[in-house]
Amino acid sequence: MNLIFLGAPGAGKGTQAEVVCNELNIPAISTGNMLREAVKNGTPAGLAAKECMDKGDLVPDEIVIGILKDRIAQDDAKNGFILDGFPRTVSQAEALEKMGVQIDKVVEIHVADEKITSRMSGRRVCEGCGNSYHIEYKPTKVEGICDACGAKVVQRVDDKPETVLSRLATYHEKTAPLKDFYAAKGKLVTVEGQEEIADTSKLTLAAVKG
Repeated sequence: MNLIFLGAPGAGKGTQAEVVCNELNIPAISTGNMLREAVKNGTPAGLAAKECMDKGDLVPDEIVIGILKDRIAQDDAKNGFILDGFPRTVSQAEALEKMGVQIDKVVEIHVADEKITSRMSGRRVCEGCGNSYHIEYKPTKVEGICDACGAKVVQRVDDKPETVLSRLATYHEKTAPLKDFYAAKGKLVTVEGQEEIADTSKLTLAAVKG
């Protein structure tokens, strides 16, 4: 199955993509990793992408999709794949279709904005070893101190409520039209994110196989 995963930052789509990959034995393809790999391997599309990246420009859609086509032609993607982080806009989704990349289902992991804000603003990361905690779901034994190495535990700028809200606004603005695009084609399935990761995984697998 060829799948696309959508979800706001912090909705847990990466975690769910991993669950589905293991269950269906298909790769999750992240656009960022794929571009870095193509650049490292020096493929024609990779070299074109490197030229844009070196100039600080965004890599044009047709180059990204060219690299994607090379990636999904590899053996491990013969039974399907999950796209994570692409397409981000309707024009990218249209370009994907024009290049003949078939998508079976688009899975949206939906979590209410206020839940995401509290989930992400409660995250804390150790400055020493990088372990992550959550003030509500996975607190440190001693407040502000890492259980593993004793270094200070801090809130990342990315997880501050104001940053999270701005990232969510961008996501809704760009991705809402994308949901409509796939819903109109009958390909969109929405999974309501649950409190427990395992419960969300059950619903996600049911949506994918249903």
